[in-house]
Amino acid sequence: MSRTRQPPLVTGISPNEGIPWTKVTIRGENLGTGPADLIGLSICGHNCLLTAQWMSASKIVCRVGPAKDDKGEIIVTTRSGGNGTSTVSFKLLKTEKIGILDQSAVWVDEMNYYDMRTDKNKSISPLSLRPANPLGIEIDKGKVPQVDLESMFPGMSGDITSENFSATWYLIENHSATSFDQLRVAANNLRKQANKKNEGSLAYVKGGLSTFFEAQDALAAIHQKLEVDGTEKVGGSMTQKLENILNRASDTADTLFQEVLGRKDKADSTRNALNVLQRFKFLFNLPLNIERNIQKGDYDVVINDYEKAKSLFGNTEVQVFKKVYAEVETRIGALRSLLLDKLLETPSTLHDQKRYIRYLSDLHAPGDPAWQCIVAQHRWILQLMQTWKDNYIQGQKAGGTHSTTLDAEGDHRTSAVGRLAQADRLNRGGGFQAPRGESWPFQGPQQVAFVEKLTDVVINQLPNFWKLWISYVNGSLFSETGEKSGQVEKSKKNARQRQNDFKKMIEEVTHRLVKLVRGALLPSSLTEAELRLYGGWEAGSELTGPWLTQVIHTVRVSHEALAALEIPNDLLQVIQDLLLDLRVHCLLVTLQQTAEDIKRLAEKEDWVVDNEVSTGTNDFLFSTIVNYFYFILLMQLHLTVQVSMDLVRALDQRLFESYVERKADPIVGSLEPGMYAGYFDWRDCSPPTGVRNYLKEALVNIITVHAEVFAVSKELVPRVLSCIVESVAEEMSRLMQCVSSFSRNGALQARLEICVLRDALQLYLTTESK
Repeated sequence: MSRTRQPPLVTGISPNEGIPWTKVTIRGENLGTGPADLIGLSICGHNCLLTAQWMSASKIVCRVGPAKDDKGEIIVTTRSGGNGTSTVSFKLLKTEKIGILDQSAVWVDEMNYYDMRTDKNKSISPLSLRPANPLGIEIDKGKVPQVDLESMFPGMSGDITSENFSATWYLIENHSATSFDQLRVAANNLRKQANKKNEGSLAYVKGGLSTFFEAQDALAAIHQKLEVDGTEKVGGSMTQKLENILNRASDTADTLFQEVLGRKDKADSTRNALNVLQRFKFLFNLPLNIERNIQKGDYDVVINDYEKAKSLFGNTEVQVFKKVYAEVETRIGALRSLLLDKLLETPSTLHDQKRYIRYLSDLHAPGDPAWQCIVAQHRWILQLMQTWKDNYIQGQKAGGTHSTTLDAEGDHRTSAVGRLAQADRLNRGGGFQAPRGESWPFQGPQQVAFVEKLTDVVINQLPNFWKLWISYVNGSLFSETGEKSGQVEKSKKNARQRQNDFKKMIEEVTHRLVKLVRGALLPSSLTEAELRLYGGWEAGSELTGPWLTQVIHTVRVSHEALAALEIPNDLLQVIQDLLLDLRVHCLLVTLQQTAEDIKRLAEKEDWVVDNEVSTGTNDFLFSTIVNYFYFILLMQLHLTVQVSMDLVRALDQRLFESYVERKADPIVGSLEPGMYAGYFDWRDCSPPTGVRNYLKEALVNIITVHAEVFAVSKELVPRVLSCIVESVAEEMSRLMQCVSSFSRNGALQARLEICVLRDALQLYLTTESK
């Protein structure tokens, strides 16, 4: 079906710019045959058909909506002509919020003002909305006291909103150190603001001229309507009647709700009085409630009540409240002392220690209760080890035997070492069984019983001590869920500062354990001063080989238990040294006992001796056989030890070479590609400006290896780095020898890099690497 009319064409719009909901007049050709023919109107992509008023085929009046585009065409669509085109465009302006002190030609919603200091939706004075910096330059406040300014300008003020505003006061207070050029810029800014205000008033009048006309027309129509309605009748004007009706309605509403509002005010005052009385009652009864809850052990209730009282009455100025609150603080101080005493009591469980530490933290106890608990536990473990040594020595001097698993209360129980040893034997499919007497396993030598009890004390107490420290480090002493972040961060900071102190504590416990065992079994390995502290056992009470084997097994199991706690190996090295010395001592005692048994063969065996051989010859032959056998045993021991040491050295060397190769190969392999990166040429290069990146990268990789080895053992650092430096030096030498020729700049660059490498690795250079 062919159309009978041409498509609409928009040739003009007035005004051609404005904010959303601006009333515009559209002019053009073929804009429709009537209101029903107009089926579409869009301005800047927004449908404006709902507000469109069809005037004629060449005129349409509408309002601009919140368009999607800032600038766009005006498209008219009619039934008769279809989609139209436009030769003009409309520019949409952003809506500016109108302040309560700004001029506006139309009625707008005032801005909501917020108090930024409290972030609350609260009305503030319009005068406080003045610009913070009216001059538009940086404020440079001087050091003139406010009192001096008041004395220099009596009756004046530096506040720009004050009626007695003094510009000199303002400049001295805010721009005493500002330069003259900056003040000149400030004067220009003030002139621009003044001109802008004048121009703004004129623009305000021009832009709102149509609005004024519309308002004038509306007022004239209202006036005409009132006259037509007969406003000059005897009964008075329509507005006066309306006012009377409204006043009667207001009086009726007040009468209806006066009783309800009165009851509400009375209820509010009663409720406020009850709240005040409840607070007073809580505070006056609090000291007695604190005392009762402390006796019951309800420390959580005490802490909650104290926090509540502190928030309500901590800063009160009422004397009676201050007196009662001081009594509360006295009771809380006594509670802090009580909790600290309970925390430092020994023995105690890790659960109780954490609980008391959290109580003291919530009560804001002075000092660091967690660290005080760690120190107290350390002292108690050392004292307990020394006490058991004294008890067993007294038992030995009394001539009695002591149960190897008899605890302080006299109950026969399986010790911690015994349980670990039993599990270890089961895992290994059996093991050594010590000789059993009639009362085994409850009877044995005092030294064996002492070592088992000593290791049992360490295994039972040191894990809790270690876990207490770990909780102190990660902050879980104060919160299991990560709350109270301030206390957690403070705990972590204190732990970082006391790492060395705690390491010395663990080292002291392990050294005390080793020295007490040496004093009982290896007194010759201690000095005279150490023997007076850790010795005291009766002479001649040497253990036999089987009992020493049992002791070695006990110490080894305890070492494995401590290593399972992830205690650093350097702190347990003394226990490993003790195990080595005990094994050597056990082997020597076994050989000596074997030699003695061989010497006593003549007493135990019935040998047939030839009558023709003299007695002296018989003694000589027997002595020769014994010495020969003893010599063979010693040689066998020496060969065994020698072979073992050789195997250990070979294993150590293989591991060392493998590790060095693994670390050195990536560093050495990166030298050549890095040296010639970017098509670098020694014969054509720029003047040196510094060391190139490939050498910096190699040094960083060497530092990484240094840090890794140092974390394991600082003694291994020179051994490892010396080998890596030799590999790097060998590769650098090879690369330099492969260069056919150097330019002057290339020679300087090469010498710079070699000297830097030599100086940086000076500590780990060997004869070969030099």
